[in-house]
Amino acid sequence: MFLKTHRPLATLALGAATLALAGCAGGAGGLFGGGGGARDTSYVARDVNTLYTAAKRELDRGNYPLAAALFDEVERQHPYSVWARRAQLMSAFSYYAAKEHQKSIDSARRFLAIHPGNKDAPYATYLIALNQYEQIGDVQRDQTATRSALDALGEVVRRYPDTRYAADARLKVDLVRDHLAGKEMEIGRFYQRRAQWLASVSRFRTVIDEYQTTTHAPEALMRLTESYLALGVPEEARKAAAVLGANYPGTKWYQRAYELVQRHTNAA
Repeated sequence: MFLKTHRPLATLALGAATLALAGCAGGAGGLFGGGGGARDTSYVARDVNTLYTAAKRELDRGNYPLAAALFDEVERQHPYSVWARRAQLMSAFSYYAAKEHQKSIDSARRFLAIHPGNKDAPYATYLIALNQYEQIGDVQRDQTATRSALDALGEVVRRYPDTRYAADARLKVDLVRDHLAGKEMEIGRFYQRRAQWLASVSRFRTVIDEYQTTTHAPEALMRLTESYLALGVPEEARKAAAVLGANYPGTKWYQRAYELVQRHTNAA
């Protein structure tokens, strides 16, 4: 993953859900059928206390897939208990920690479908966004996951603007937009290397028009200058260079664009 997720924030809403239940549970292996402690999906019926406490213990130990399976079993065996709601959210977090992103998303969405107005709904929405965010690939790959992450992060910001989750989502939105701009730059440079100037102009203009606040904007303006000169439209090249000079005068990209325009003017 190219972007680092702040995992501590992913645990912020779990305090209430991780309150210890009264009583003491046995080891997780004893919750499975087969007598030999086989860790498969053949669970035997257990009281909610035993199940939830065992799931929490496995989560604390870092056994995330097993913890998720046990939290799922709390919900399955005791669907009408107060712990079923908590177990749904804990299952979603456990799958997230195990990097089983789609299962985490499914659990969080199930929680939201059943408890849309719950106080933990902002966290569940944020957890969906985190899972999408962590599936972003590098700029050489298809960016469908990146756009899904941008949409999910935007939903956190729109629906819960005053939460700590929205604050983190805003930071990640900026990073994701920079990543998408980087993809456009990668394609634009590809077209430049093949002297496909109209195609390169289209990509660099997308960066300027849609991602002008990203770190790629200065280079995009310089590449526009190059492409317009290659197309034989020096007036457009001078405009791009002027915008670059007005907004990023101290950058290497402006220096290069300025030199390009000067050489073309002197040669004309």
